[in-house]
Amino acid sequence: MTSSALTNWTIRPERYDSPDATALRRDYYDDVASRYWRRPATAAEIDEGLVDDGVELLAPPTGRFFVGRRDGEPAACGGVLLLDAERAELTRVFVRHAFRGTGGSGPLMDALEAAAAELGARRVVLNTRLDLVEARALYTRRGYREIPAYCEGPYMEIWYGKELTP
Repeated sequence: MTSSALTNWTIRPERYDSPDATALRRDYYDDVASRYWRRPATAAEIDEGLVDDGVELLAPPTGRFFVGRRDGEPAACGGVLLLDAERAELTRVFVRHAFRGTGGSGPLMDALEAAAAELGARRVVLNTRLDLVEARALYTRRGYREIPAYCEGPYMEIWYGKELTP
């Protein structure tokens, strides 16, 4: 568990399909899909996007999912997935808009990176889109650097990596 008394944030592992985790994953998908399509995503589009999205891998032994709460209210989420013996991928890293700028991204990233190390990873990687400028700024502030593509997909435009310190 990671906690920040200064910001009243608590980050804890949680099942990806708990009610709070599910609501956060829906908000995440709504945010990234709406930006991509440049219009609000419909509930049906969100439902479709979440079907067979691989979230079940974000559970032991292959990964972890975390929910961040500010003053007890679900406000952020993120997952870590072990890709191989050396690398873990961060995915679905999201802070609800109403909670951005309140100090939650640091504790969330701390928890995700610690979970990656606990899974045995020595390096963390991730991919995102160029239009997700807040996410890109967070990653570079945290020491992530642009790397060559390690995977491909229709919504991947830039890849980042970071060595974990033992």
